[in-house]
Amino acid sequence: MDFINAVILGIVEGVTEFLPISSTGHLILVEDYLPLGGSKEFADAFAVIIQLPAIFAVVLYFWGRLWPFGKDKDPIPTIRLWILIVAAFLPAAVIGLLLASKIKQYLFTKGVVAGALIVGGVALIVIEKIGLKRRFEKVDNFKIPSAVAVGFFQCLAMIPGTSRSAATIVGGMVLGAARPAAAEFSFFLASPTMMAACAHDLLKHGTHFSGHEWALLAVGSLVSFAVAYVVIAAFMRYIQTRSFAPFGWYRIVLGIVVVIAMFL
Repeated sequence: MDFINAVILGIVEGVTEFLPISSTGHLILVEDYLPLGGSKEFADAFAVIIQLPAIFAVVLYFWGRLWPFGKDKDPIPTIRLWILIVAAFLPAAVIGLLLASKIKQYLFTKGVVAGALIVGGVALIVIEKIGLKRRFEKVDNFKIPSAVAVGFFQCLAMIPGTSRSAATIVGGMVLGAARPAAAEFSFFLASPTMMAACAHDLLKHGTHFSGHEWALLAVGSLVSFAVAYVVIAAFMRYIQTRSFAPFGWYRIVLGIVVVIAMFL
Protein backbone atom coordinates (compact mmCIF):
# COMPACT_ATOMS: atom_id res chain seq x y z
CA MET A 1 0.00 0.00 0.00
CA ASP A 2 2.90 2.38 0.74
CA PHE A 3 4.07 2.13 -2.88
CA ILE A 4 0.59 2.88 -4.23
CA ASN A 5 0.48 5.95 -1.99
CA ALA A 6 3.94 6.98 -3.24
CA VAL A 7 2.72 6.72 -6.84
CA ILE A 8 -0.36 8.84 -6.08
CA LEU A 9 1.72 11.45 -4.25
CA GLY A 10 4.15 11.50 -7.19
CA ILE A 11 1.23 12.18 -9.54
CA VAL A 12 -0.04 14.97 -7.27
CA GLU A 13 3.43 16.55 -7.17
CA GLY A 14 3.95 16.25 -10.93
CA VAL A 15 0.57 17.80 -11.71
CA THR A 16 0.65 20.62 -9.18
CA GLU A 17 4.32 21.72 -9.03
CA PHE A 18 4.17 24.06 -12.01
CA LEU A 19 0.49 24.93 -12.05
CA PRO A 20 -0.38 27.97 -9.90
CA ILE A 21 -2.32 25.86 -7.38
CA SER A 22 0.36 24.93 -4.78
CA SER A 23 2.04 21.54 -4.83
CA THR A 24 3.04 21.79 -1.15
CA GLY A 25 -0.52 22.65 -0.16
CA HIS A 26 -1.91 19.69 -2.09
CA LEU A 27 0.68 17.30 -0.65
CA ILE A 28 -0.07 18.45 2.91
CA LEU A 29 -3.76 17.76 2.31
CA VAL A 30 -3.33 14.46 0.47
CA GLU A 31 -0.74 13.00 2.85
CA ASP A 32 -3.34 12.99 5.64
CA TYR A 33 -5.30 10.38 3.69
CA LEU A 34 -2.36 8.56 2.06
CA PRO A 35 0.25 8.16 4.77
CA LEU A 36 3.62 6.68 3.94
CA GLY A 37 5.27 4.05 6.09
CA GLY A 38 8.06 5.54 8.15
CA SER A 39 8.67 8.51 10.40
CA LYS A 40 7.03 11.93 10.32
CA GLU A 41 10.42 13.34 9.30
CA PHE A 42 10.47 11.04 6.28
CA ALA A 43 6.95 12.05 5.21
CA ASP A 44 7.89 15.75 5.40
CA ALA A 45 11.15 15.14 3.51
CA PHE A 46 9.36 13.03 0.87
CA ALA A 47 7.07 15.96 0.00
CA VAL A 48 10.11 18.16 -0.64
CA ILE A 49 12.49 15.68 -2.27
CA ILE A 50 10.06 14.45 -4.94
CA GLN A 51 10.01 18.02 -6.22
CA LEU A 52 13.60 17.52 -7.46
CA PRO A 53 12.71 15.18 -10.37
CA ALA A 54 9.98 17.64 -11.35
CA ILE A 55 12.75 20.25 -11.63
CA PHE A 56 14.74 17.85 -13.83
CA ALA A 57 11.68 17.76 -16.09
CA VAL A 58 11.93 21.56 -16.44
CA VAL A 59 15.63 21.34 -17.30
CA LEU A 60 14.95 18.65 -19.90
CA TYR A 61 12.00 20.52 -21.45
CA PHE A 62 13.88 23.85 -21.65
CA TRP A 63 17.33 22.39 -22.29
CA GLY A 64 17.82 24.41 -25.45
CA ARG A 65 17.16 27.62 -23.51
CA LEU A 66 19.15 26.75 -20.39
CA TRP A 67 22.32 25.20 -21.88
CA PRO A 68 24.59 27.97 -23.17
CA PHE A 69 26.74 25.88 -25.49
CA GLY A 70 25.97 24.25 -28.79
CA LYS A 71 26.80 24.31 -32.46
CA ASP A 72 26.57 27.85 -33.85
CA LYS A 73 24.96 29.08 -30.60
CA ASP A 74 25.87 32.41 -29.02
CA PRO A 75 26.26 31.61 -25.28
CA ILE A 76 25.91 35.22 -24.10
CA PRO A 77 22.07 35.38 -24.01
CA THR A 78 21.88 32.13 -22.03
CA ILE A 79 24.59 33.24 -19.61
CA ARG A 80 22.68 36.48 -19.12
CA LEU A 81 19.53 34.42 -18.45
CA TRP A 82 21.34 32.48 -15.73
CA ILE A 83 22.51 35.73 -14.15
CA LEU A 84 18.85 36.78 -13.97
CA ILE A 85 17.88 33.42 -12.46
CA VAL A 86 20.59 33.63 -9.80
CA ALA A 87 19.62 37.22 -8.96
CA ALA A 88 15.98 36.17 -8.55
CA PHE A 89 16.98 33.17 -6.43
CA LEU A 90 18.91 35.17 -3.81
CA PRO A 91 15.96 36.63 -1.81
CA ALA A 92 14.41 33.20 -1.21
CA ALA A 93 17.82 31.71 -0.41
CA VAL A 94 18.50 34.27 2.31
CA ILE A 95 15.00 34.46 3.78
CA GLY A 96 14.50 30.70 3.52
CA LEU A 97 17.74 30.06 5.39
CA LEU A 98 16.62 32.35 8.20
CA LEU A 99 12.98 31.30 8.49
CA ALA A 100 12.54 27.80 7.01
CA SER A 101 12.39 25.93 10.31
CA LYS A 102 9.93 28.39 11.86
CA ILE A 103 7.70 28.27 8.79
CA LYS A 104 7.55 24.47 8.91
CA GLN A 105 6.86 24.57 12.63
CA TYR A 106 4.02 27.08 12.64
CA LEU A 107 2.56 27.36 9.13
CA PHE A 108 2.28 23.79 7.80
CA THR A 109 -1.38 23.45 8.79
CA LYS A 110 -4.64 22.94 6.91
CA GLY A 111 -5.93 26.32 8.03
CA VAL A 112 -2.94 28.18 6.60
CA VAL A 113 -3.14 26.17 3.37
CA ALA A 114 -6.86 26.95 2.98
CA GLY A 115 -6.35 30.67 3.57
CA ALA A 116 -3.40 30.86 1.16
CA LEU A 117 -5.32 28.95 -1.52
CA ILE A 118 -8.24 31.37 -1.32
CA VAL A 119 -6.14 34.56 -1.20
CA GLY A 120 -3.96 33.36 -4.06
CA GLY A 121 -7.01 32.41 -6.10
CA VAL A 122 -8.51 35.87 -5.67
CA ALA A 123 -5.17 37.42 -6.68
CA LEU A 124 -5.02 35.38 -9.91
CA ILE A 125 -8.59 36.36 -10.86
CA VAL A 126 -8.02 40.05 -10.08
CA ILE A 127 -4.76 40.16 -12.04
CA GLU A 128 -6.49 38.71 -15.09
CA LYS A 129 -9.55 40.94 -14.63
CA ILE A 130 -7.73 44.27 -14.50
CA GLY A 131 -5.52 43.40 -17.46
CA LEU A 132 -2.09 44.67 -16.45
CA LYS A 133 -0.11 46.58 -19.05
CA ARG A 134 2.54 44.49 -20.77
CA ARG A 135 5.99 46.02 -20.92
CA PHE A 136 7.83 43.01 -22.31
CA GLU A 137 6.88 39.80 -24.06
CA LYS A 138 9.98 37.63 -23.52
CA VAL A 139 12.13 36.51 -20.62
CA ASP A 140 15.12 38.00 -22.44
CA ASN A 141 13.62 41.45 -21.78
CA PHE A 142 13.87 41.04 -17.98
CA LYS A 143 16.36 43.28 -16.17
CA ILE A 144 18.16 42.39 -12.94
CA PRO A 145 15.96 44.65 -10.72
CA SER A 146 12.84 42.98 -12.16
CA ALA A 147 14.34 39.52 -11.59
CA VAL A 148 15.16 40.37 -7.95
CA ALA A 149 11.62 41.70 -7.47
CA VAL A 150 10.20 38.41 -8.77
CA GLY A 151 12.51 36.70 -6.26
CA PHE A 152 10.86 38.59 -3.43
CA PHE A 153 7.43 37.57 -4.73
CA GLN A 154 8.70 33.99 -4.61
CA CYS A 155 9.30 34.37 -0.87
CA LEU A 156 5.53 34.51 -0.40
CA ALA A 157 5.46 30.85 -1.43
CA MET A 158 7.13 29.92 1.85
CA ILE A 159 3.58 30.09 3.19
CA PRO A 160 2.16 26.64 2.28
CA GLY A 161 -0.78 26.87 -0.07
CA THR A 162 0.48 30.05 -1.74
CA SER A 163 2.15 28.26 -4.68
CA ARG A 164 5.66 29.16 -5.78
CA SER A 165 4.60 29.27 -9.43
CA ALA A 166 1.55 31.44 -8.65
CA ALA A 167 3.64 33.90 -6.62
CA THR A 168 6.34 34.25 -9.27
CA ILE A 169 3.93 34.35 -12.22
CA VAL A 170 1.80 37.03 -10.55
CA GLY A 171 4.99 38.89 -9.64
CA GLY A 172 6.20 38.77 -13.23
CA MET A 173 2.87 39.99 -14.56
CA VAL A 174 2.68 42.82 -12.00
CA LEU A 175 6.12 43.92 -13.19
CA GLY A 176 4.89 43.99 -16.80
CA ALA A 177 5.73 40.55 -18.20
CA ALA A 178 3.38 38.87 -20.64
CA ARG A 179 1.73 35.73 -19.29
CA PRO A 180 3.98 33.26 -21.19
CA ALA A 181 7.14 35.17 -20.22
CA ALA A 182 6.12 35.26 -16.55
CA ALA A 183 5.39 31.52 -16.57
CA GLU A 184 8.64 30.66 -18.35
CA PHE A 185 10.73 32.68 -15.91
CA SER A 186 8.84 31.04 -13.04
CA PHE A 187 9.85 27.63 -14.38
CA PHE A 188 13.48 28.69 -14.77
CA LEU A 189 13.59 30.12 -11.25
CA ALA A 190 12.24 26.85 -9.86
CA SER A 191 15.49 25.07 -10.74
CA PRO A 192 17.93 26.57 -8.18
CA THR A 193 15.18 27.20 -5.63
CA MET A 194 13.87 23.65 -5.41
CA MET A 195 17.31 22.09 -5.84
CA ALA A 196 18.47 24.01 -2.76
CA ALA A 197 15.39 22.94 -0.77
CA CYS A 198 15.80 19.29 -1.78
CA ALA A 199 19.54 19.31 -1.04
CA HIS A 200 18.82 20.74 2.42
CA ASP A 201 16.33 17.97 3.25
CA LEU A 202 18.53 15.22 1.80
CA LEU A 203 21.54 16.34 3.83
CA LYS A 204 19.44 16.72 6.96
CA HIS A 205 17.46 13.47 6.78
CA GLY A 206 18.88 11.28 3.99
CA THR A 207 21.36 9.35 6.12
CA HIS A 208 18.52 8.24 8.39
CA PHE A 209 16.25 6.81 5.68
CA SER A 210 15.68 3.06 5.62
CA GLY A 211 15.93 0.97 2.46
CA HIS A 212 12.14 0.90 2.27
CA GLU A 213 11.97 4.69 2.52
CA TRP A 214 14.57 5.10 -0.24
CA ALA A 215 12.49 2.76 -2.43
CA LEU A 216 9.38 4.89 -1.80
CA LEU A 217 11.37 7.99 -2.75
CA ALA A 218 12.54 6.35 -5.96
CA VAL A 219 8.99 5.42 -7.00
CA GLY A 220 7.55 8.84 -6.14
CA SER A 221 10.42 10.58 -7.94
CA LEU A 222 10.04 8.62 -11.18
CA VAL A 223 6.31 9.29 -11.29
CA SER A 224 6.81 12.97 -10.43
CA PHE A 225 9.33 13.42 -13.26
CA ALA A 226 7.16 11.80 -15.94
CA VAL A 227 3.96 13.60 -14.95
CA ALA A 228 5.69 16.98 -14.54
CA TYR A 229 7.16 16.84 -18.04
CA VAL A 230 3.73 16.24 -19.59
CA VAL A 231 2.16 19.01 -17.48
CA ILE A 232 4.86 21.55 -18.39
CA ALA A 233 4.37 20.92 -22.11
CA ALA A 234 0.58 21.19 -21.82
CA PHE A 235 0.72 24.28 -19.58
CA MET A 236 3.03 26.19 -21.91
CA ARG A 237 0.59 25.57 -24.77
CA TYR A 238 -2.39 26.54 -22.59
CA ILE A 239 -1.12 29.94 -21.50
CA GLN A 240 -0.45 31.12 -25.04
CA THR A 241 -4.16 31.84 -25.49
CA ARG A 242 -5.88 31.33 -22.11
CA SER A 243 -5.92 33.08 -18.74
CA PHE A 244 -5.09 31.95 -15.22
CA ALA A 245 -8.62 32.68 -13.97
CA PRO A 246 -9.74 29.00 -13.96
CA PHE A 247 -6.82 28.17 -11.65
CA GLY A 248 -7.92 31.02 -9.39
CA TRP A 249 -11.45 29.66 -9.13
CA TYR A 250 -10.10 26.16 -8.49
CA ARG A 251 -7.98 27.48 -5.61
CA ILE A 252 -10.93 29.29 -4.07
CA VAL A 253 -13.22 26.26 -4.28
CA LEU A 254 -10.55 23.94 -2.87
CA GLY A 255 -9.78 26.38 -0.04
CA ILE A 256 -13.47 26.55 0.91
CA VAL A 257 -13.74 22.75 0.83
CA VAL A 258 -10.73 22.49 3.14
CA VAL A 259 -12.27 25.01 5.58
CA ILE A 260 -15.56 23.08 5.62
CA ALA A 261 -13.73 19.77 6.12
CA MET A 262 -11.87 21.22 9.10
CA PHE A 263 -15.17 21.76 10.94
CA LEU A 264 -16.86 18.47 10.07
